[in-house]
Amino acid sequence: MISKIEAGSRRLDALELARLARALDMPIGHFLNAPPAVMSHRTPLAEDTVTDATQASYRIDSALAAWIREIRMLMSLDMLDPKPIKQYPSKVDGLSAAAEAARWLRSDLGLGTAAIESLAELCERCGQYVLVTDLPGDGASAVDGNVAAAVVSLNGDPGRRRSTAAHELGHLILGDEYSTDVGVSASRMEREAMIDAFAAELLLPVEAVRRASEAEASSRSALVRLAAGYRTSWSLALRQARAAELITSTEEKSLRAYPPTLAEFRDSLGWIPQPDLNAIRVPPSFAHAVMTAYRQGRITSKRALELMHGQLESAADLPPRFEEDDAP
Repeated sequence: MISKIEAGSRRLDALELARLARALDMPIGHFLNAPPAVMSHRTPLAEDTVTDATQASYRIDSALAAWIREIRMLMSLDMLDPKPIKQYPSKVDGLSAAAEAARWLRSDLGLGTAAIESLAELCERCGQYVLVTDLPGDGASAVDGNVAAAVVSLNGDPGRRRSTAAHELGHLILGDEYSTDVGVSASRMEREAMIDAFAAELLLPVEAVRRASEAEASSRSALVRLAAGYRTSWSLALRQARAAELITSTEEKSLRAYPPTLAEFRDSLGWIPQPDLNAIRVPPSFAHAVMTAYRQGRITSKRALELMHGQLESAADLPPRFEEDDAP
């Protein structure tokens, strides 16, 4: 029966489709909608490639497609109006060009070399909506017409989530991996290295590393303060210190072996890095659109909680509806 369904020779009724969706832990919409045409990665689930890795990739892409459907649903209710998608106007053909693209974006957004307070909000300004959810792997992104979206896994610490979100933003700003702007002759590994260079420079500019090093005698304490202040991982801070030519490869290896402790981070700034992709699951304007739709009676409380993806715990956390505000 399943073979006939897959071959398209047997029809499914609604109840059968619901049972299959429940068994496969997939939303029904996954089977009724074609996936976005452009993704930062896509691994088809075919009989000869059914492995744990490809199935995890397939599940990530399915979550991404569902996220795009949620964005479009709010757009159809006139609750959400995405900003235009930003893309780097020049060719990127190497690591230095990718880092320059990050500096261009920072300048375009008026950030200079300052720390990014909310990466979710920054991605929104670039036209990309980021969802943080429970997924295998790290994340994925897609462009579907005028909608750009990304999903980031809850796995790992918040620093890793910020790196993943910045990486997926890089796919948007530089152009998808299938774009000639990233170099059609480059291997996938080379393209991903360019995206990583963009993400590192976006999160922690080399110039900021140089300034911190000049102001503080101990390179390690300066890097600890940078990692905390810019909310990056220790490995990314070391990568940028090496790019700034402030440490050697031997020193980088030695520093990697002794990452800062929780006490060191707290002592440097009083808080642990990367809180914005820890408690926040959906972008600010998306959350506002959900609340507006709920208050206007356009969606139910159950649907509102689903769309908030765990950022709200129960219906008691929802705001009152407009008609409730007018009640005596």
